[in-house]
Amino acid sequence: MSTPTPENPGLVNWLLIMSLGIIWGSAFMSVRLSLDGFGPWSVAAWRTAIGGVTLAVFGAALGQGLNTIPSLRGWAFAGVIGAGAIALPFALLSWGQQFVPSAFAGVAMGAVPLLVLPLVYLFSKEEGIGPRRIIGMSLGFIGLFILVGPGATATSGHEAEWLGRLACLGAAACYASGSVITRRSPKMPPIAFATASLLVAAIILVPIAVITEGVPQSYPMKPTTALIYAALIPTALATVIRVRVITTAGSLFMTLTSYQVPVWSVIFGVSFMAEALPQQMFFALAIILAGIAISQSRAMADLFRR
Repeated sequence: MSTPTPENPGLVNWLLIMSLGIIWGSAFMSVRLSLDGFGPWSVAAWRTAIGGVTLAVFGAALGQGLNTIPSLRGWAFAGVIGAGAIALPFALLSWGQQFVPSAFAGVAMGAVPLLVLPLVYLFSKEEGIGPRRIIGMSLGFIGLFILVGPGATATSGHEAEWLGRLACLGAAACYASGSVITRRSPKMPPIAFATASLLVAAIILVPIAVITEGVPQSYPMKPTTALIYAALIPTALATVIRVRVITTAGSLFMTLTSYQVPVWSVIFGVSFMAEALPQQMFFALAIILAGIAISQSRAMADLFRR
């Protein structure tokens, strides 16, 4: 079996990237249900704390405990990811979405691949950037905008709306930077790296949640179940998968999830939350799939030749 590369991610990474799209697409539904019983800061804090502690236990059992992080440099990278690519974007989105339409936040997250492109060009040249990838990722963003963007240009009328928009774009920049930093990190077990990153984020977010919202006094069944799911699957498991994909297949390949997530979010909303199916859904999906096919045409050709 050949070693995965950004040009040839391999079947396993294709399966993982599709799984991440489904997992993170379900996160919107689980977080929405969690917010029926807990505040936004509490949801962000406890999903990182529960996810980090769970990974610490499983990592130790599988020989990928925190003691397997090889050096202070490895801890430094995990700390930067935890603070700058988990805690900070959670905080920016929690604050910014008070003042902007939710559609704008969705479009801002869809800009992650476009923000990753110049960062990869500067700091991760081995991933390779050419017209094929630029055109494909631009098409994907257009498809995303068609799906969730019509409401993004609406105004909330709040005087701090422009700051809220900047906060959402700042969160997207955090995710983009985090992908490239993860790619440049020293080699270490993915579960250990994910565990350390989540625990750093929890150390930052839990005190903020306790100060702003207090310790939860009740734990209603449905919101609590949704919060535990958000912690274990879209947070803990997805963080491990994310680390694995970025370190083996690259930051650009990882950004394909940004175009899948809104589609799966709509599908889960229609299937389980009785939401209306957007009329533009299938047209937008066709454009998104075309963008993915163009940006990864060589990798897909190699995959099907095997």
